[in-house]
Amino acid sequence: MVWHKRLELWAKLALALVASALLWRPGRRRRAGQPLPSPRRVLLVRIDNRVGEALLTTPLLSTLKASRQPPEVHVLVHSKVARVLAGHPEADRIIPFDRRLLWLGPLAPGIRALRREHYDVVVDCANWSTPSVTSALISRLVGPRSVVIGPRMWPVHYLHSLSVPARSDTTHEALQRVHLLSPLVDGAPRGELSFRTPNLSETFRAWLEAGAHTPRAVINPGGRLGWRRIPPEAFAAAARALIASGRTPIVTWGPGEEELARTVVAAAPGAQLAPPTNIDELAALMRASGLTVCNNTGPMHLSVATGAPTLGLFLRMDMERWGHAYPPHRMVDLTPVVDSGGDLEARVFEEVRAYAESLSARASAR
Repeated sequence: MVWHKRLELWAKLALALVASALLWRPGRRRRAGQPLPSPRRVLLVRIDNRVGEALLTTPLLSTLKASRQPPEVHVLVHSKVARVLAGHPEADRIIPFDRRLLWLGPLAPGIRALRREHYDVVVDCANWSTPSVTSALISRLVGPRSVVIGPRMWPVHYLHSLSVPARSDTTHEALQRVHLLSPLVDGAPRGELSFRTPNLSETFRAWLEAGAHTPRAVINPGGRLGWRRIPPEAFAAAARALIASGRTPIVTWGPGEEELARTVVAAAPGAQLAPPTNIDELAALMRASGLTVCNNTGPMHLSVATGAPTLGLFLRMDMERWGHAYPPHRMVDLTPVVDSGGDLEARVFEEVRAYAESLSARASAR
């Protein structure tokens, strides 16, 4: 960690300790194992500007709504990703949050309105890998009299009413995150991601229906972080494998990724470039195509959330934590192939071909 990042971390930890002292109230802490009354209104807090992180919050929605006394559930999210959860059938309200004026504390514009909501429970939906001071501080500020639940991490646990230890039997992010609800709900947590019914324009709906007679598959070669993306040559090999399996690859792209997508299409005759898509259109295309090949990135979580069989290609990331290795999805860690100088294109071709054929055989057996 470079020195300025280390300095920033220690400044945030110091802020957590100071805020804990200033916001401390006697009797607010709850003992582990102490039963909590069924809440009427719950606020989930996840202030992160990534699409995948927003989607990883959806298992908490379904778990709360499946409880014996389902509460009203609001979600406080970064203003840039509110569109991801807007209209979700199990969220009663999605609240965009701009944290630029958070330094005003209880007087910050978004904070003041939320304090008037008087939530019974506020859940700080951070994780156990790094203490999230901002998330814990916002959770406490918006729920001055609420039971605030969050991950047991020093020193942010001082801002919680009840801190939950991480599960020791899994590192899977969705299961760990929904574990934060263990003081509130009985029964098995729901770890599956979910997404709303996509809202499509007539133009895009017509385009989608025009290709419905041909077996398709989505290839999404982009990703936010270049160091964990598989090179375009490997995605071109994936496209050729899909063509050999009788599917037409539709290569999708996000802002700034059109040239990357065109590179893949040019190296795989028969592949098609997708039109520009918003998140609803991309979700609908994935769902209709029935097979997605992608990096470990937001579109991977979106594909899983829509229920489309997904082949996630991982590079230098914890696949057990961030992947979705349960049927019909398949996750593949390609780091050993890259580090050993192996033939990455051949490996990706075989993985995609085998996966596509397994899906076809499963469909034939129904």
